[in-house]
Amino acid sequence: MIRCKLLDSGNGTNTLAEGGLELLAHWRSTGGALWVDIEGEYEPRTAELLESMGCDPLAIKDSFRSRHPPKIEEFDDSTFVLFRGIASIDEHLELKPQQIGLWVGSNFLITVHRGVSVSVGKFWSGDASLELLARPGDLALRLLHYASGRYLDRLLEFEERLGDLEDGLQGDRSEEDMKELVLFRTRLRRLRRIFSYHKDLSEYIWSEGTAFLGTGEDESFHFRRDLHDRCERVYSLCSMYYEICGDLVDGHISLSSHNLNQTMKVLTIISAIFVPLTFMAGIYGMNFEYMPELGWRYAYFALLSVMLVMGVGLVILFRRIRWL
Repeated sequence: MIRCKLLDSGNGTNTLAEGGLELLAHWRSTGGALWVDIEGEYEPRTAELLESMGCDPLAIKDSFRSRHPPKIEEFDDSTFVLFRGIASIDEHLELKPQQIGLWVGSNFLITVHRGVSVSVGKFWSGDASLELLARPGDLALRLLHYASGRYLDRLLEFEERLGDLEDGLQGDRSEEDMKELVLFRTRLRRLRRIFSYHKDLSEYIWSEGTAFLGTGEDESFHFRRDLHDRCERVYSLCSMYYEICGDLVDGHISLSSHNLNQTMKVLTIISAIFVPLTFMAGIYGMNFEYMPELGWRYAYFALLSVMLVMGVGLVILFRRIRWL
C-alpha cells in the first residue's frame, strides 16, 4: 500500500491533500512538502519508485529486511534512518518488532515498513500533520521520539512486576517466579541489544546532526537532545532490569543451595551419631559361638549404656562446635 500526503503552499495558503501516487506527480511539478508512506513487502515497482526519488538502492533493501540493525546514513539529497519500532509488546516483554525506514529530505519524508506501524499511524491521522509536514525533519524526529516512548512506557510498567517477582521469591511461588525471571532476563537482553543501536543512532543525531534532521544548536537541538535522552534511558533501564533479574536468579540459586546445605548438614550429623551405634550393634549381632560378653549377665544393659553415652556425647560435642 502506498499513500501520500501533500502540503501545498501555493496561493499563499497551506492546503493538505491525501491520496495516492497522483500527489507524487503533483509534488514533482508544483513543489510543496510530501510524505510518502509505503506499507508491505518488497516489490520491484516499489524499489523503482524509491530510486526515482533519489533513495539509495542498498538502503532500500535494508529497509525491507525483516532483521537489520538500526542505523543512520547521510546522502546528498536525504538522510536515511533505520529504526526498530514496535508492532506489539505485552506485559511479559514479548516483542514483535516493526522495522521502519525513513528518508528525510528538505521537502519530503518517506516512511517504509513491512506491516502496520503504530507510530506512523499516529502522526498520519493526527491533527498536527499539517504543521509538522512543513518541516519533514521535525516530523521524522517526532516519529522516532514516539516509537522510543512506547518502549519506555512498557519498561516503566514492568518495574512494578519486577518488584512483585522479588517479593514472590520469598514465598511459596518461588519456583514459578524463578522461571518467569529467567524468561524476562532473556527478553531484556534482546531489548538491550536493540537499544544499544538506538542509543548510538540518537547520539549521532544529537551530537553530529545531519543536514535534514538538524545540526548544531538550531531549532531542533533540544528535541534531538530529548530523543537521545529517551533512547539512553530505555537502554539504561533494560540494562538495569537485566542485571536485577540476574541478581534475583543468582540470589535464589544461592538461597536454595544454602537450604540444601543445611538439610545435608543435619542428615550428616544424624548419620555421624548413629554410625558408631550401628557399628556396635553390628559387632554383637554376629552369630559366633564364642563371644565372651554373651555369657555375662549384665552385658546387654552395659552395651545399651555405652551406646547411650556415646550418642549423648556426640550431641553435646556437635552443639559445642555449633554444628547443631
